[in-house]
Amino acid sequence: MFDFVGKRYWFFLLSALIIIPGIISLSVFGLKTGIDFNSGTSMTLHFSPSVDETQVRSTLSNLGYKDAIVQHTGADDFIVRLATTELITDQTKNQQLINGLNTQLNTTTEQKDLSVLSAAIAAQTARNAVIAVIVAAVGILLYISFAFRKMPKPLRWGTCAVIAMIHDVLVVVGIFSILGWAAGVEIDALFITGMLTVVGYSVHDTIVVFDRIRENQSRGGGGSFENVVNSSILQTMTRSLNTSLTVLFVLLALFVLGGATIHYFTLVLLIGVITGTYSSVCNASQLLIVWENNEWGRFVSWIPFLRKKAVEG
Repeated sequence: MFDFVGKRYWFFLLSALIIIPGIISLSVFGLKTGIDFNSGTSMTLHFSPSVDETQVRSTLSNLGYKDAIVQHTGADDFIVRLATTELITDQTKNQQLINGLNTQLNTTTEQKDLSVLSAAIAAQTARNAVIAVIVAAVGILLYISFAFRKMPKPLRWGTCAVIAMIHDVLVVVGIFSILGWAAGVEIDALFITGMLTVVGYSVHDTIVVFDRIRENQSRGGGGSFENVVNSSILQTMTRSLNTSLTVLFVLLALFVLGGATIHYFTLVLLIGVITGTYSSVCNASQLLIVWENNEWGRFVSWIPFLRKKAVEG
């Protein structure tokens, strides 16, 4: 029988190696936000006959939209995003843009949609996103604590689930911070939708493992708490992997074949499903053991920079 719980500090180390670069990137570069979090204009344009992305970007620059972001979505469609200083504020200015594209590109431009976001709405969207994650974390803590109320110290079960959830959030956000710095990937409202979906998936997977731990502990005869947790992880492993793989196959198909508008939304879900499955088995359950065995001193001393600080102190 594989000893998952005996490797818990290696799992913690792996999580740290994944999260720390993301935290550093967040501290230095932050997240590259799209117009959902910054005021600006977004539109989808269709050109007939077809043109390439470089032509569209160059023409927009000639028309005075030097900071325009152009993304080819296939079928001769382009998503064009304009910065705050280039807002399309009225129909006249919008028509001037379309006429300019038609003239310089010698093509017919069809504007499929147009959305304008003000600074006030962008700020409200960002604030609501933060509130949504906080409310979700508090709700999860209270729900799991209530669901496991018959167990000794039920609050620790909810706390461990929330810590695992925060782990998953940090992994996804950190990766997108690095992608924003390295590849110019922006986050939008769909990113928040994806993050809340990841939170829900992470907690669902954690509850499956926790519920089996509760069942095995209630039956007794499983030996120490570490043995009960290890047995519970092994018993739920097949279910967790099968569920995750099924979801991953669908998401991979969407990532490869789906449109550009959901490309990064799908990437959020892909990363979230992988890290959510990992954290449920390798973090949340292991933290229960750290708490049960009162290993917090060992846990803190295991962290390299804290250990060095403790020795110096």
